[in-house]
Amino acid sequence: MKVICVGRNYADHISELNNTKPSEPVLFLKPDSAIILKNRPFYIPDFSNDINYEIELIIKISRLGKHIQMKFSHKYYEYIGLGIDFTARDMQTELKKKGLPWEKSKAFDGSCFVSEWVHKSNFKDLNKIDFNLKLNNNIVQNGNSNLMLWKIDELISYISTFFTLKIGDIIFTGTPSGVGKVSKNDILEGFLENKKMFNLKIK
Repeated sequence: MKVICVGRNYADHISELNNTKPSEPVLFLKPDSAIILKNRPFYIPDFSNDINYEIELIIKISRLGKHIQMKFSHKYYEYIGLGIDFTARDMQTELKKKGLPWEKSKAFDGSCFVSEWVHKSNFKDLNKIDFNLKLNNNIVQNGNSNLMLWKIDELISYISTFFTLKIGDIIFTGTPSGVGKVSKNDILEGFLENKKMFNLKIK
């Protein structure tokens, strides 16, 4: 099982980090060791002083696929959830300055939180899904899938050009604006169409 993440998929998030809008999806991977075990908190690692939360819509791949045509992408997933891509922003900034890969800042142990799953049939329009993140009961990120530069079906098709998608693989579809730092004892809560999906403690 692998986690495939999409960077820079919301224009407002691109602007808040002063990044350049890409001409095609930006992809990176997280290993399975990055996934936080069920009912466990997120532990701030010693190597960073600026760990950021990034909430994202996520999908779980349900069948094997390679070079998937976009018109068939909808057949390759059944469940949608929320995830947090924890990022060592200070480390990522230095790596980017040097033109080096991001993995140390994005794929470290425990850098990937995955919520419970909801069947996609529960949503009226998969291209208009609201989601948000609360930090200590204050909303810090609001997103909607209609704001994605590349929609879910486009991402599945594009990703499968490079990586064979296998059953159980998870795709993180990108984060909206509002990313910020976490501190010890913070509480993160994620909501999908007003349904509470998780409560995550920061240690």
